Amino acid sequence: MELFKSVILGAVLAGVVALVIGSQGSSGGFLQIHSMTVVSYKVLWSWPLFLAGTGLSWGVMLLQR
Repeated sequence: MELFKSVILGAVLAGVVALVIGSQGSSGGFLQIHSMTVVSYKVLWSWPLFLAGTGLSWGVMLLQR
């Protein structure tokens, strides 16, 4: 159950950070922020940041058990 909660938190973290950094025109270096088109909206996303945020929040939730 913690993993499912962590995926949501990782997605929120990745979306917010990618929006802040990517809106300035930067790719974020290692974060590899790229623009995707979902339906007719431009969405900025970073897979490395999503995986790191998910892992971090999963670890914190496991420590709270």
